[in-house]
Amino acid sequence: MSLLQSVAVGASEVILASGICLLLLVGAFRGDRALEGLSWAAVLLLAVAAVPLFDQGPGGASAWGGLYVADSLSRYLKLLILLGSAAAILVAVPFLRRARIARFEYPVLILLATLGMAVMVSARSLLSLYVGLELMSLSAYVLAAFHRDDARSSEAGLKYFALGALASGLMLYGISLTYGFTGSTSFEAIRVAFAPGAERNLGALFGLVFILAALAFKVSAVPFHMWTPDVYEGAPTPVAAFFGTAPKVAAMGLMLRVLLDPFGGMKADWQQIIIFISIASMALGAVGAIAQTNVKRLLAYSAITNIGFVLIGLAAGSDAGVAAVLFYLLVYLVMTLGAFVCLLMLVDSEGRQREDLADLAGLARTRPGLAAGLAIFMLSLAGIPPLFGFMPKLAVLNAAIDANLWPLAVIGVIASVVAAYYYLRVVKLLYFDQPAIELIVAPGEQGVNPLVLGAAAAFSSPLGYLLLGPLSAFGAEAARALP
Repeated sequence: MSLLQSVAVGASEVILASGICLLLLVGAFRGDRALEGLSWAAVLLLAVAAVPLFDQGPGGASAWGGLYVADSLSRYLKLLILLGSAAAILVAVPFLRRARIARFEYPVLILLATLGMAVMVSARSLLSLYVGLELMSLSAYVLAAFHRDDARSSEAGLKYFALGALASGLMLYGISLTYGFTGSTSFEAIRVAFAPGAERNLGALFGLVFILAALAFKVSAVPFHMWTPDVYEGAPTPVAAFFGTAPKVAAMGLMLRVLLDPFGGMKADWQQIIIFISIASMALGAVGAIAQTNVKRLLAYSAITNIGFVLIGLAAGSDAGVAAVLFYLLVYLVMTLGAFVCLLMLVDSEGRQREDLADLAGLARTRPGLAAGLAIFMLSLAGIPPLFGFMPKLAVLNAAIDANLWPLAVIGVIASVVAAYYYLRVVKLLYFDQPAIELIVAPGEQGVNPLVLGAAAAFSSPLGYLLLGPLSAFGAEAARALP
């Protein structure tokens, strides 16, 4: 394939890369006063990058010498990633100004991470996979420590970097082992080498385990979850919102592609690992959140629990399971984004960001709209019908039962019941406790944030069922892109 053809296939990434260079130059010349303009320009750039995705046909097209693939799965994941990144940029500006960290680098770093995620989900080789993963990770490390005058943010960035470097080492070692036993980094060649009936060897299995460990770190799955609560708590709230949405979608989509494409013939090997990780994540996330007093740490443990549920669909290893995972990622992205937007709007009379559970007491009496939105997100994350968050949980459980993994489905139901406790505790604080502090509508919060909150709340409510058919069909089409 010629260079022009490759550029046409990877038009979204080319647009993003070109736009990032331009915005970085503008920011370098205009300085931090360009933050708001650059933020809107970054959102426009993300919208423009989404346009080529709608021109892709149902089939897949390879580019860049087989390192890249554009298919229905990558299109689905990229649309979610672009949506999550755009929202993370838009809702951040008021917070960054209040915290006095309104620097132009923020939207640029988000765009760089987005470019890395786009490359990740279109990877057709272990090399392009690693390049995309590291571009996303390096940007994320800087974002975690973006509030450099805050000790918690600096600590979060350092912890994330140290543990992320370990995960990168595991990934590289797994790639090296896989290359050593197959002679190629191409997904297609690896799939042929590990096809059902092919000769198995211990080295290949070790390569799979190391790669899977690195991917588990990126999705915050147990036992590689240890960074998540500390980084969520220490990072600036908009950054934590970003970490909880788009990167989770990208890493989970990458895990789908890696396990079901090149390592699809080793399903019997990795399925046992995924089942263990799923059970451990649901159990630890459900129990660990109970003792939390910080809302961001609670949402971190909620992320671990929900990743456990997502992995139920992956463990099924079927088209229905993959479709359920993709549907779950979409709904989870919206619910988590909405919950963090509610947190961003918790500002006291002195202009300080509040993030403790105790600060939510009696919120329904002082800010009824904000309390209603947060209650919808909490109950939807808990999977309580008739809220829309019930549907993805039901989908992954049905996929597990169809795959004869009913013990895993039963454990999922039990974990969901346990996790409901801390979600319901938030609702109880909102509606039944006396107000603890005076919260205000902060300057700058009358614009984009309420709109994002309202749209996310409507989607997470029973109104979301109006979109159930199209979203399910879109996810099913994306699932068929995998071998």
